[in-house]
Amino acid sequence: MRGLRAPSAKSSAAAITDITARIEAHLAAHDGYVAFSGGKDSLVVLDLARRVEPDVPVVFFDSGLDYPETYDYLTELADRWKLDLHRIPADPPLLDVLAASGLWDHAAPTDAAAERVDLQQVLITEPARRAHALLGPGELWGMRADESTARRHLYTRGGRRDGTITRADGTIAYGPIWNWTTADVWTHIARHRLPANPVYDRLTQLGVPDSQHRLSHLLDGNHLDRGRLTWLRRGWPALFEELAHVLPRLRQLT
Repeated sequence: MRGLRAPSAKSSAAAITDITARIEAHLAAHDGYVAFSGGKDSLVVLDLARRVEPDVPVVFFDSGLDYPETYDYLTELADRWKLDLHRIPADPPLLDVLAASGLWDHAAPTDAAAERVDLQQVLITEPARRAHALLGPGELWGMRADESTARRHLYTRGGRRDGTITRADGTIAYGPIWNWTTADVWTHIARHRLPANPVYDRLTQLGVPDSQHRLSHLLDGNHLDRGRLTWLRRGWPALFEELAHVLPRLRQLT
């Protein structure tokens, strides 16, 4: 049914022509890559970028704690679309960071802050630095303004409203679908028969509301009050038990 829905003005054929022209200009000016998480939004951005440059570099920032299906999906998509795929792992992996923090262990002292590691640095800043050193300062990403107030402010700060963000580290990031809705994204995927990550189907089977179908790290301390760990325990019980063995407090949060 999504494929039968008419695209909105923001995702119409005319709009996509404008978007692909901007992608072409962005890549010409800044080089860089498509940041691909395996989620629906970055899938659409990858599709649009490949219309301009089929061999555009694609970067997967691997936290070490993504859904198992995401890793299989990434391998299959890279083979199907012949992607120039670069995997940049977090160092140290996210699970090691969380275990070292002491915050997930009943036996750890409450003043374990000395062992904590800055997640922003581990998951974003340092991997991005490595990606830009390899591929250039440009980035195409799937972040959309309607996902949160913080993301909306990120795009509208300074009154630019053009989907481009210049970060302090020198990154010039363009979000081609920054002003699309979730319906726009799924309509584009259905109309163009793009292969979506199977995790979405699994979340639907588990009864997870569509509004919370966010494919990010399995756990990172954010949004744990929204049932993410409960869905993880129900949908991936063996994986949950493996994580709970390392992070005992997980069981308190489900």
